[in-house]
Amino acid sequence: SPQGRSKKKSRKHQRFMERRALLEQKGLLSPRGRLGSQTPEAGRGALIKANGTTAPRCDKVPKPKRIVSASLSPSASPDSIARHHSVLLSQGNGSSKRVRTSSLVLRPGKYVAIDCEMVGTGPQGRLSELARCSVVNYEGDVIYDKYVQPELPIVDYRTRWSGITKQHLKNAIPFKAAQAEILKILKDKIVVGHAIHNDFQALKYFHPKDRTRDTSQIPALKKRAGLPIRANVSLKNLARHLLHKKIQVGCKGHSSVEDAQTAMELYRLVEVQWEKELAHSLPPRPPSPVTDPSADSSQYLDDQYWPTDLMASGL
Repeated sequence: SPQGRSKKKSRKHQRFMERRALLEQKGLLSPRGRLGSQTPEAGRGALIKANGTTAPRCDKVPKPKRIVSASLSPSASPDSIARHHSVLLSQGNGSSKRVRTSSLVLRPGKYVAIDCEMVGTGPQGRLSELARCSVVNYEGDVIYDKYVQPELPIVDYRTRWSGITKQHLKNAIPFKAAQAEILKILKDKIVVGHAIHNDFQALKYFHPKDRTRDTSQIPALKKRAGLPIRANVSLKNLARHLLHKKIQVGCKGHSSVEDAQTAMELYRLVEVQWEKELAHSLPPRPPSPVTDPSADSSQYLDDQYWPTDLMASGL
């Protein structure tokens, strides 16, 4: 009968409160005031939600489902980002659009693309030194673009390829100052670029390999373009085959901004597939630690979470 069910509920709630008080006395559970999960007038059958509203109390609170967040903190490691991609893919319903939408939260502050233009210094101008550096974010917006004064006298401006003239470097920033600014941007970032080792060499810098995405080394891009996997493919050709746009045309040289934006576009084209492959190549994660039952008030009513000796001594 309804009256009998009511009494059963009341007895179960009383047992719950007695167990809770016992754990509080033994110092194994925080006082009720800290939890904020139940009102002092719990007998009225109301629970307080996180936003302050009330909801009907249930006798049995279902265990929370394990949900993987679609976002990571700005300091998330590349390993966790790659694994996050893998989890999103495994949880998806076959819709790449859903996976891509879920992972977009990671991008703006974590990924950048870079491209540098160099001029010739040293004997016969054979030494390449940085003369311009451009950095764009995940959306392709420019976050850094400056001309840089090399440390050695310039022998060859290489204008046909670099697009740089003497006039451009008239008020250029010194190399050391530019290097400090650029490395500050690249710190803790996943850096995208094409044949990016040349850019790092010009910066006199080594970026962690697991945080580097070189579009000249992605087999998936070459496959999509119908090109040999082992072939050295230029950024210009990849852009023409996959993005259907022309870059690096004319005799005025390359634009480092355009090249950086193009590299990021190419990366985003195969982002999910590439990150999934990287995730599979990572070492296995350590097993998850056992959850402390006293930290989750939603499971207090389950007898399996109560130590036998406490139950025997307190009830």
